[in-house]
Amino acid sequence: MLRVWDPQAFLEFLNERRTRFYPEVEAQVRAILDRVRREGDEALYDLTLRFDGADLRGCGLRVAEAEYAAAAAQVSAEFRAALQVAVDNITAFHRPQVPRSWFMTRPDGTIMGQQVSAVDRAGIYVPGGSAPLFSCLLMTVIPAVVAGVREVIVCTPPDRAGRIDPHMLVAARACGVKDVYKVGGAQAIGAMAYGTATIPRVDTIAGPGNYYVTLAKKLVFGPVGIDMLAGPTEVLAVDDGTADPEWLAADLLSQAEHPNGMVILVTTAGVGRVEAVGAAMERQAAALPRAETIRRSVAELGAALTVASLPAAAAIVNAVAPEHLEVNVADPWSFLPLVRHAGSIFLGPWTPEPIGDYIAGPSNVIPTEGTARYASPVNVETFIKRSAVTCYSEAAFLAQAPHAVRLALTEDLQAHARSMQVRLEAAARRGSAGIG
Repeated sequence: MLRVWDPQAFLEFLNERRTRFYPEVEAQVRAILDRVRREGDEALYDLTLRFDGADLRGCGLRVAEAEYAAAAAQVSAEFRAALQVAVDNITAFHRPQVPRSWFMTRPDGTIMGQQVSAVDRAGIYVPGGSAPLFSCLLMTVIPAVVAGVREVIVCTPPDRAGRIDPHMLVAARACGVKDVYKVGGAQAIGAMAYGTATIPRVDTIAGPGNYYVTLAKKLVFGPVGIDMLAGPTEVLAVDDGTADPEWLAADLLSQAEHPNGMVILVTTAGVGRVEAVGAAMERQAAALPRAETIRRSVAELGAALTVASLPAAAAIVNAVAPEHLEVNVADPWSFLPLVRHAGSIFLGPWTPEPIGDYIAGPSNVIPTEGTARYASPVNVETFIKRSAVTCYSEAAFLAQAPHAVRLALTEDLQAHARSMQVRLEAAARRGSAGIG
């Protein structure tokens, strides 16, 4: 079920895939964003009917309080208990990330520092489709709440009847969401970026989505902040032959059931190991309800690479910079220092990637398509900004300003220099008057 690749050929394939550009899709997204900017709610009603088949003119774009109450009555006690475990774990993981403001005083009396504050309003996008991805809501909303964001809103597409899955609504209330709006796609990103009569403009947008959503985030960046440009999911499993092949197969299939999910096995145990894992994947996939999606993902984006050693496997990991990295080797902690680029790392046989999707704690909104070389999963820092603070004493200014004046004049920025010179001249006059 897994195609065996030459490692170099596979890396070249990845590079070509990751640098593709679709100008016709970008033109469509620009048109959607332009409509939302010009027409506001009217565009949202029309586009939601067009793309999601839901006519919301009667019930409105915002989820009503009665819908939250109805949702609470529809979910099981078991779901609530599991949800609370997830909320507690995610919150506990993110609390230590909250940065603190700091200040220092230099010997000359100048006070320097950094003031840390959260954005005022964050917009969270939660994809729709065939499954209610309330886990994405938890993993983006909770870091924002922990960061201190004053208001968090969510946009997610409705079903054809104009409803949001009750589990989504219960999850939203469990982690402090103010409002949920029944809007998906690029139009939701535009609504949060520009604001409409119903949906308020936000400061930062976070959350994954399809290619249209990702392009929309790219195009609105600037007036608003974004978390990342996330693509389809991917998992890379490193194997030294000690893991149960059935477990490995199950882990790889977990990501293949997402459309266009990429699954990669890097093993030091040879082609026979690839065949064993591939056969296990085939058996397990046949019994899964999303078998068709799985087979399509694996056929298009399933790969196996055989290498001679774990350092060679680490080199592949760092070149791929995968979203999810599973380390299924005898001593996973000894492998960890070799990893420089990976979004989220899962060590050992009892840490399958899906436990991270739901309750482990770190966010499951993670950089994809090699961007883990420079980007991080959604976290408290996604919703934090820093302001530099400077306070010179008069003595410190008089001592250092002449140097700054010289630098400003060297750049031929006369007004910059003059801003400091007027103070130096005033101090000199004051000093002269005092001597007289």
